[in-house]
Amino acid sequence: MKGLLIMEKSLLYPVTNAYREDQKLDGLWDFKFDPASEGEKNGWTEGLADPIEMPVPASFNDFFTDKDAREYTGDFWYVKKVFIPKYFEGKQIGLRFGAATHRATVYVNGQKIRSHEGGFLPFTADITGATKLGEENVVAVKINNELHRDALPAGDTMTLKNGKKMAKPFFDFYNYSGLNRSVHLIAIPKDNVYDYSTTYEVSDEQATVHYTVQTDAQADVKVSLADEAGNVVATATGSTGDLVVKNPTLWQVRDAYLYTIKIQLLENGTVVDAYSDEIGLRTIEIQGHQILVNHKPVYLKGFGRHEDSIYAGRAFDLNVERRDLNLMKWIGANSYRSSHYPYDEQAYKFADREGILITDEVPAVGFKMAAASFLGGLDQSFFDGDWIDELYKKHIDQVKDMIKRDKNHPSVLAWSLCNEPDTSSESAVPYFTKLFNDSADLDPEKRPRTFTLNEDDTFETSKCLKFPDFYLLNRYPGWYHKWGYEISDGEAGLRAELDEWKNSDIDKPIVFSEYGADTEPGLHKLPSIMWSEEYQIELLEMFNRVFDSYDFIRGEQPWNLADFQTVEGNMRVNGNKKGIFTRDRQPKAAAFYLRKRWNSLPLSYKSGK
Repeated sequence: MKGLLIMEKSLLYPVTNAYREDQKLDGLWDFKFDPASEGEKNGWTEGLADPIEMPVPASFNDFFTDKDAREYTGDFWYVKKVFIPKYFEGKQIGLRFGAATHRATVYVNGQKIRSHEGGFLPFTADITGATKLGEENVVAVKINNELHRDALPAGDTMTLKNGKKMAKPFFDFYNYSGLNRSVHLIAIPKDNVYDYSTTYEVSDEQATVHYTVQTDAQADVKVSLADEAGNVVATATGSTGDLVVKNPTLWQVRDAYLYTIKIQLLENGTVVDAYSDEIGLRTIEIQGHQILVNHKPVYLKGFGRHEDSIYAGRAFDLNVERRDLNLMKWIGANSYRSSHYPYDEQAYKFADREGILITDEVPAVGFKMAAASFLGGLDQSFFDGDWIDELYKKHIDQVKDMIKRDKNHPSVLAWSLCNEPDTSSESAVPYFTKLFNDSADLDPEKRPRTFTLNEDDTFETSKCLKFPDFYLLNRYPGWYHKWGYEISDGEAGLRAELDEWKNSDIDKPIVFSEYGADTEPGLHKLPSIMWSEEYQIELLEMFNRVFDSYDFIRGEQPWNLADFQTVEGNMRVNGNKKGIFTRDRQPKAAAFYLRKRWNSLPLSYKSGK
């Protein structure tokens, strides 16, 4: 599938107003597997014979009762008839896909429109010239969910002796596939606002919003800012300018306040397009080993997460997101990492409203072929592979789209450019040098950039410690090594590594972004054994003793908020069970332990204030 790398011109979230229209196409779509890749030849671009009805948004996998369907790897199709009204005439008409995992080609009325690669970021197909107004139109999407070493996330696709393909991920979460997020039919003016950016200067007395608006027309731009009561507090004109707010209410961690920015495009004094969005007035900085929001230190408490739930797989579900945010608030969390991919935009809107900080992660996971023996890898550096050049093109393409999409969310604290890459080899250094150079100017706010370091990539072994603005450590003593009764040795080893950081000349924060123990809910044992709820608490207590011993540790995010699905394996019992909550979002005993700890720790923990 060629032509997949197309930088998205606009990643603004769809809205309906006097100038724009957004219709969600969620619901049942026709669906069919295409193991021989014969869909185009057989006319599937204009309809499917004997289709399955498949919900959208959803992953297809867990709806089936046969294993061949659940594990299906290859091409598959979604088709839907979509009525496009006549009043769209003169507009730019598009189909916006929140996510299609992992690569997709879009057809309308049999006409190929465009292709896209990247299963966790949106893309828009401009269908203006292919539509029949006032009629039903056939929308067909061919998707492919194979894994490759030159793609994100990384893995292999093998063929079994029976001829069926099988995904072999280099990552520890299930390869859920399909139209996992909403599909939007959108219509916007041909002269339109297609992007905007904001940066901030804040104090208690005044906040200044520096804005930039990008448009498709030689036209006038008006910008206004309104508070939560709807009162306009600042106005400006021009495609760049400043909005000055006296006595502002700042966006704070766990105490969010959102202003509405409204952008209008005028031609000859007449408004031809408008776009509104919610923003928060706040700043983010790293100073020494402090993480600062509005110039004040914050201590991160939270989780790694997954977009994962029963039946619908990786589909975004407002009900699940509402529950997860309430669980985080209940337990005293103030942050999470979008492990291991950018989430649906609505997740960031939730976090904006709740004052939750997000470390936003691109789906660069699996870049370590020997990371875990149960995933099946090769004992070599991933960055020595002949796939690296092609992989990098896709990697930086998705970094650019992630930052472009999410840059205006006040909840976004930082950008994570990779999860657990092999940085213990010198061959990683040129790759990361280019990655950090090419991403340096993408975010107008210049938020911190980082990546997670796994157990093989320590203070002594990693060759890439110069790149992150702060460090994310994934560490598993007590589980993957030095487990059970040996946990005291695990604690000693962890302290020995942290002493090396302490005694070095590095002065940056460290956040523990993964640690934990698989725990079968309801399994109790006195004294504890691994997999018991008692052992999960003992492991968390061990880590917390360590965290409290080092001032430069400025965050704790255990793995994971909730249990989630993985591939089959002899180290997994129906998925990863490290959740503090079960997959159906009920608390394990550890949830009550963490709630007591986190609600006792002030936001400014370790700051001396």
